[in-house]
Amino acid sequence: MPDSTRELPAEAADFLARHPDTVALDCILADLSGVVRGKRYPITEIGKILQSGFAIPGSVFMLDSQGESHDPDGLGFSDGDPDCLVKVIPGSLKPVPWTERPLAQAMITLETEDGAPFYYEPRNVLARVLERLAELDLRPVVAFELEFYLIDRERLPDGAPQPPRSPATGRREAGTQVYGISALDAYSGFLDDVTRACAAQDVPSGAITAEYAAGQFEINLQHIDNPLLAADHCVLFKRIVKGVAQSHGLQASFMAKPYAERAGSGLHMHVSLLDPAGRNVFDGGTAPASETLLQAIGGTLDLLPEAMAVLAPNMNSYRRFQPDIFVPTQRSWGFENRSVALRVPTGKGAARRIEHRLAGADANPYLALATLLAGLHHGITGKLDPGPAWEGNASAGYDAGLPFRPKRALEKLTEDCRLADYLGADYLRAYRACKEQELELFEAEISPLEYRWFLQAD
Repeated sequence: MPDSTRELPAEAADFLARHPDTVALDCILADLSGVVRGKRYPITEIGKILQSGFAIPGSVFMLDSQGESHDPDGLGFSDGDPDCLVKVIPGSLKPVPWTERPLAQAMITLETEDGAPFYYEPRNVLARVLERLAELDLRPVVAFELEFYLIDRERLPDGAPQPPRSPATGRREAGTQVYGISALDAYSGFLDDVTRACAAQDVPSGAITAEYAAGQFEINLQHIDNPLLAADHCVLFKRIVKGVAQSHGLQASFMAKPYAERAGSGLHMHVSLLDPAGRNVFDGGTAPASETLLQAIGGTLDLLPEAMAVLAPNMNSYRRFQPDIFVPTQRSWGFENRSVALRVPTGKGAARRIEHRLAGADANPYLALATLLAGLHHGITGKLDPGPAWEGNASAGYDAGLPFRPKRALEKLTEDCRLADYLGADYLRAYRACKEQELELFEAEISPLEYRWFLQAD
């Protein structure tokens, strides 16, 4: 470790005083696809990293889900792949409690040569949308809920996943025991370690639920009034779950639909808006919803067709949208209705909020939240009417106005779409270019189904 903590930045000195055995520092970010990338430094360099940062190419944010660069919008090969300056996000230096060696971890952000936030960083895309809401003197309060699967490290012969063996019985998990306490008991070792790791990294985790399939769980993150930090927590949480699962001999997956016959995994986002006095503008008093809440719902529904390529970013994401499994298939909203896209949960007026239920667990949390907050701004400034609340099952059929295929969804991301006014036309053009190249590679692969169907066809 460094010779003297007296020469270190205060955050580093305090960390090393509490964790003197730390051997390395991981500097991490989440790219366009939500994949965590970065660099690992020996702990002796912690002072230099926190004070001066380091360099990394900005194109790291424009990689596909396999880590390939497709030169989207000329970012990568065409521009010579220039470096940007990396800065550690203050307050993000934390221990990594699930590894064999004691490691430190810090989240990073990129700046250009003139000190401006790097335009193509998803975190900065979200920051630009927050500036629009700040102009209205509105501050979002945000919470994420994430569903995920624990799967066996051993794959089936065709490479497909299979549920894990229960730590309690040793038998392969099967069936659905939604809200089952016995499932929480069986996996208490893993779940307790996730909770402890969240506490160590100041990620505010809350309720834990056994979900609709064997090995599927949901863990809630608590509401905070800092959307950037809330999205940071979401990135950290996914890393925690994956790391702790590995330490337990399992694999955790946030894939939207790992099993064709079982429930998919979603990323549910809860949001309310506070005025400068700290009052929730969604509070309708004696009315079930304020005018502002209705307008916010109207704007979010209006932008959903353009947001689909972000909320469902991968080919597998669209397999999640099936009728009658509590996954939204309509531009719909309602009170205490889990079949709609935008649910207004039960709660006192001051706690009135929107639950956005359409995004898959594979979505980038910065970008998904950016589309939601853009919808709120769009609806409030345009005074949009959401139409009547949906009664009954809103997921019995498909909304013809929503693109439920990846190519159709990407085609919505034009330079003059409404979402471009919030996320940036240049960003959407690069995002679309990257995802279109990924889609082309996916479609070029000959699947086993094609052999079964067409080798014998005349």
